[in-house]
Amino acid sequence: MHIRRLKDALAGRLMLAAALFSSVLVFVIAIALYLRSKPILEAKSLGDLLLGSTWMPFQGEFGFYPFIIGTLYVTILAMVFAVPLSILSAIYLAEYAHEKVRAKVLPVIDLLAGIPPVVYGVWGVLAVVPLIADIAPVIGKLGIPFLNMSGYSTGYSLLAGGIVLAIMVFPIIISISEQVLRAVPFEVREASLSLGATRWQTIKHAVMRIAYPGMAAAIILGFSRAFGETMAVLMVVGNVPNIPSSIFDSAYPLPALIANNYGEMMSIPLYDSALLLAALILMLVILFFTIAA
Repeated sequence: MHIRRLKDALAGRLMLAAALFSSVLVFVIAIALYLRSKPILEAKSLGDLLLGSTWMPFQGEFGFYPFIIGTLYVTILAMVFAVPLSILSAIYLAEYAHEKVRAKVLPVIDLLAGIPPVVYGVWGVLAVVPLIADIAPVIGKLGIPFLNMSGYSTGYSLLAGGIVLAIMVFPIIISISEQVLRAVPFEVREASLSLGATRWQTIKHAVMRIAYPGMAAAIILGFSRAFGETMAVLMVVGNVPNIPSSIFDSAYPLPALIANNYGEMMSIPLYDSALLLAALILMLVILFFTIAA
């Protein structure tokens, strides 16, 4: 009996150490990024860095504003596409689909989560970008705000990045939301139906009200996934450091900035520090949304 208790205590302490190590690792990475980005923070104010619109490393100008705006726009656009489709898909799988259908569809959705981002990027370049290049002039003439544009579009745009990111976010939101919906006690459904509510009314007013916190967490996790995505967005968004005025304009998200430039031209003063500050900003934003979820 004494040996069994000793083994249980040892196992518990080992798992506690593993959990603490995983948590501490986040702070170690954050501290390391802060120390490496400290030179740029000492040379320029944080306000000038975050709100500056000029990115000219050769001249010592490191304005992150176009990159931050590009990251926010492409992420928000992806969530606008992903959230309604994902929530409706999760409701169908959890409440309407036959067990055989669910057993076949869920593994396919999980497979989407395992596809490498570069594959999504290649698919975006081959399929999404040419399609947007064809339809952009037609849609742009409608004069709708944020769709308004004139002239030629290459297709490498916020819209392309948003579509590719939305598809990458689908598995996260669908899988978590479906599990949360199925975790709602069946008695809730029976009570609602017994009062004369239809199936959709039961789902809308009873099931989703209980599942709402879990579904909100799924959406926030999907937002964090989209916000930090690098390779797929880098390949389809255009990588032009300007502030987009239309979804057909090119943009330059922060992850793409780091991936494209880190390791090059490190002889430029403060360049390395500026890129690591961008990494720190990304990490803090994703950490915030993950904790919120």
